[in-house]
Amino acid sequence: MSGLPTLRAVLLMVAAVVAITLAGGGIVVIMNEDLLGTAAEQPVRRTRERPEQIRLDRLVPTTAPTPGFGEGGPGVTPTRPHLLAITRDEVPKKTRFALAELKNVQKVTVVDAGAVKVAGTGLNLLAVDPAGFRSWTPKAVADQPAVWSALARGELVADGAATRRLGLVLGAHYQVDGGPRLRVAASATLGLKGVDGLVSTEVGKTLGLSPGVAVLLHGRTGDISQARVKRLLGDGAQVVSLAAAPRKTDPPQAEQADQAVGARRPASYLELYKVSATRCPGLSWTVLAAIGQVESGHGRNNGPSSAGALGPMQFMPATWKAYGVDGDGDGKADIWSPYDAVPGAANYLCANGAGKGGEKLRKAIWFYNHSWDYVNKVMGIAEAFARTYT
Repeated sequence: MSGLPTLRAVLLMVAAVVAITLAGGGIVVIMNEDLLGTAAEQPVRRTRERPEQIRLDRLVPTTAPTPGFGEGGPGVTPTRPHLLAITRDEVPKKTRFALAELKNVQKVTVVDAGAVKVAGTGLNLLAVDPAGFRSWTPKAVADQPAVWSALARGELVADGAATRRLGLVLGAHYQVDGGPRLRVAASATLGLKGVDGLVSTEVGKTLGLSPGVAVLLHGRTGDISQARVKRLLGDGAQVVSLAAAPRKTDPPQAEQADQAVGARRPASYLELYKVSATRCPGLSWTVLAAIGQVESGHGRNNGPSSAGALGPMQFMPATWKAYGVDGDGDGKADIWSPYDAVPGAANYLCANGAGKGGEKLRKAIWFYNHSWDYVNKVMGIAEAFARTYT
């Protein structure tokens, strides 16, 4: 698009395959130029454009990953913790090795932990390395990039039960008594008894959490001796079993994981397109969805493009400066964030008359990318989305 661009950093462009957030399948990264082609190379067949391969209701929008930290969750093999132990002092290396040698123990990790207070209410937190801790969470959580991106950004991921019990509001900032303000960016069923949330190791240091006092052990369910673990960890250690099987009445694991998205942030691309379209009365969400598919494959190819276009809706920086919006209320208009970029695209289209429909709509799409073949392609995909989701 000449006025608006395609996927995120160069670090993702070198990858040949990326992980789809929920479906767990792989998709080849396609450069924007190859995706769009030219009018002569790829004539548009409006009735043949079908988006069946993309389930917008299952595709979760995520902000761009932190450099060095992957975007996808699939590919991680969960090693469910069976025991959680909290000690008074940091667990020495020799004790960690001894724990790993216990019968039936297959994996051990030690993380920082502690309690903080928010408005006088206590929160028990673990401070973890986002990349290393993913495998210790349920698969539905490990497969949610938004959880791990939030931790990498220094935000709080609250346990679902704690969120409900304490009335935490996703997206809100909370002042830690005697410490920093924390944004509750996500809520997820962590499966860790007594743990109210996760923060990154770096944030844990600013909160004064105790280093190396929480131990997680994975092995054959029910076969790790709690008595031996407690004996190795010494007086005062508390050991809790996490191996209880879920009740039959519990929902499937994929449904247990609360949506890992911030407050006011739609939980899927389908919802995001629908909410964003309301910024422009008369604009169908299917047009936004079609542009999102053509420009970046719904955030899987965010650029920068050869023309310098950036983000999931492929804005040129100058265009973004004029039409970009803060769609999720986090205080900034981020060209890389789908929560800002999609409503920004609605804003741009509306300014060019898209809400009036008919030829005005087609002209607005033409302003987005100066090609009538592009307009026809977008309209064809929009019609296909309308058939799929009605």
